[in-house]
Amino acid sequence: MEAVQAQVLSHYRSELVENIRAHGGVLAADNLTVKLAKEFGFCYGVERAIDLAYAAKKYFSEVSPNTPIYLLGEIIHNPEVNDQIRNMGIQIISPKPTEEELARLKSGDAVIIPAFGTEVGTRKKIEDKGCKIVDTTCGDVMSVWKRVRQYSKENVTSIIHGKAKHEETKATTSQARAYGSGHYLVVFTLLETAYVCDYILNGGDKHEFLEKFKGAYSAGFDPDIHLQAVGVANQTTMLRGETEEVQHRIKNAMIQKYGEAEIEKHFRFFDTICGATQDRQDALGKLLRDKLDLLIVIGGYNSSNTSHLAEMGEAKLPTFFIKNAAKMEPDKITHYNLHVHKEVETMNWLPPGKVTVGVTAGASCPNNLIEETIKRLFELRGISVQHLLAN
Repeated sequence: MEAVQAQVLSHYRSELVENIRAHGGVLAADNLTVKLAKEFGFCYGVERAIDLAYAAKKYFSEVSPNTPIYLLGEIIHNPEVNDQIRNMGIQIISPKPTEEELARLKSGDAVIIPAFGTEVGTRKKIEDKGCKIVDTTCGDVMSVWKRVRQYSKENVTSIIHGKAKHEETKATTSQARAYGSGHYLVVFTLLETAYVCDYILNGGDKHEFLEKFKGAYSAGFDPDIHLQAVGVANQTTMLRGETEEVQHRIKNAMIQKYGEAEIEKHFRFFDTICGATQDRQDALGKLLRDKLDLLIVIGGYNSSNTSHLAEMGEAKLPTFFIKNAAKMEPDKITHYNLHVHKEVETMNWLPPGKVTVGVTAGASCPNNLIEETIKRLFELRGISVQHLLAN
């Protein structure tokens, strides 16, 4: 990994971003001021995953040049980074490989597991093929796995606050069923949590419950049985405040149902929010207390932690969630709308006159993309960043 550091830096480093950081996170000229959040971009887990992928390519190229290297889906949720991985000659297969893809794998082939992990069954199939596994799973994700495995061994149902279709949550739910007789249920919103709490307290229509959460619970899950003892965990990239509210509501429901003295038999909780995710949310919260005219959030549209940054911004001021600087044009910006789940265009997005723009980025966004975004903002005002820094 040390040997590939220079290559990784050459692809993703930004002297401009480092310069702005060294000057208090602010760059200003004429009527435009850009303010960077204190924490943004690559976290340790993402850096480690990318380093391991680059190191794997270097290792197998030197030791066994004919060994194919495969990646399960995406190394992280950023399209530019994944394109770079693909351009290195690493072949992309599905996060949950099809039978046809599995048939391509031969003993000795290298398979990279992405930062958000993979399902227990998928890993076993790859191991059974005799492949060499390069596991880049983030340590924070593995901490969640450890917790839900413990719940499973204690016959406690894991209630996971997250997105049921997200790769990390799929990997976590597979852990919940792999080492015991526990079950799982995934809740995404506080509205869904309220529904579950009401069912715990008052019962209800089991068929309706199972239809409502279809695709978000374990095989054989019965709400009348498996909501009697629960443990809350979460996808590591959720908003801390929401996860805390989920566990608070479920704990209160259990206290109402079984009494304070019996709570330990019926409820467990362990804080599994990723530290880097929280740092970026806290930093954005602090930035949003400044006087800003608009916020730019940079990152992959399927990145959960980046989406939450955009949600935080939307609650306060005009916010534009973009994947790269090319989305910004003089008269319009093409950005991701979290509510309709697609790109939309906003006209006249950059007001004339004096403007202060906040900028942040998700944990899977490299600094070079942040640099390009900042340069583009100044270019739209006819200002060269290189000239600006030279002065």
